[in-house]
Amino acid sequence: MRSRRTILLADDTALFRELGSLFLARTGEVTTARDGAEALALAVRERPAVVVADLHMPRLDGAELCRRIKRDPALASTPVILVISGDDPEHRAQAVRAGADDVIAKPISRIALIQAVNRLLRGAERRGQTRVPMVAEVQIEGAPELRHGIARNLSRGGIFVEAERAANPEAEVSLCFDLPDSKQPIRPTAQVVWRRERTPRSAAGMGLRFLALDRAGVLRIEDYVYQRAGRIDDKAPPTTGEPE
Repeated sequence: MRSRRTILLADDTALFRELGSLFLARTGEVTTARDGAEALALAVRERPAVVVADLHMPRLDGAELCRRIKRDPALASTPVILVISGDDPEHRAQAVRAGADDVIAKPISRIALIQAVNRLLRGAERRGQTRVPMVAEVQIEGAPELRHGIARNLSRGGIFVEAERAANPEAEVSLCFDLPDSKQPIRPTAQVVWRRERTPRSAAGMGLRFLALDRAGVLRIEDYVYQRAGRIDDKAPPTTGEPE
């Protein structure tokens, strides 16, 4: 068995395997697979610390690879990062619903890949995504009697929104918001992960995980978070209860 810091990188494109291996050389021992079936066999044999896989691969795609890893009792705790490409917003939703622990978009930057892998190499209590404060109006569709709220923080994977009331966990809604200093709206669908009830000292709120989101929106959110986080590897533990 290899070191616990072995990283399994699966992609049917040789260039991505080469670049990914180069980017992650100092993070762990990288082993590669050319498709999902080969990746699954390696995962069973090598027990990698993290799996990074392209969503679209021959023989076994990344979503099915992720599902099989999560269903295997011996591998279920293995974090999986799925890599999406193209402009179809549903690609991200497909990756999230497959159980991916993180989703990153091509073209992948060195910073994005290293930050995602380093986060998942930590213990479970340190795996929350980097969040940055943000104040922006959010339009909400799909939740009865809930039309707008105020975003209070943002990560690559989700957003925390204060509102007059909060939707129930598991509810799926459509959002529309602008990043500060930007006039291009971001329009993801999102799932409510948790809710906060109104108290005398705080408004109601909900943590939402992004589902469908186009590649331009993914990259703009990543840039916004990285610029304000100020470092590749965020060592501060996440604020309890905030969304991924």
